[in-house]
Amino acid sequence: MIRAAIPALLLTLSLAACSAPDADEQTAAAEQSQAAATEAAEPAPAEPAPTELAGTCDDTQVQWIIGKTASAADIEQAKTDSKSDAVRALKPGDAATMDFNPNRLNIILDEKGAATSVNCG
Repeated sequence: MIRAAIPALLLTLSLAACSAPDADEQTAAAEQSQAAATEAAEPAPAEPAPTELAGTCDDTQVQWIIGKTASAADIEQAKTDSKSDAVRALKPGDAATMDFNPNRLNIILDEKGAATSVNCG
């Protein structure tokens, strides 16, 4: 007899779990999801760049070095022109850290030592 009551009890509990919530709960849930959707649809206000990412380096002032074989004097002049705190000249195969330094000028050189590009970072 107990074995026959167990399936009936499980059926009753599963049907009770499927009952609809109160109308007030449904309205509150609908309003909450509508408010969340409205908030998600509005663009977030633009935040200014963090000060540690806003560097003084300006690589547009150093485009003159591209194509030149970069001497030590040219590299130092590029550092001054770009208003950067540091400069590094990288040849193919040179090891370089991947950290971003907005105040550092990078001069990318080819195998012959001619500058192929410049960038800050």
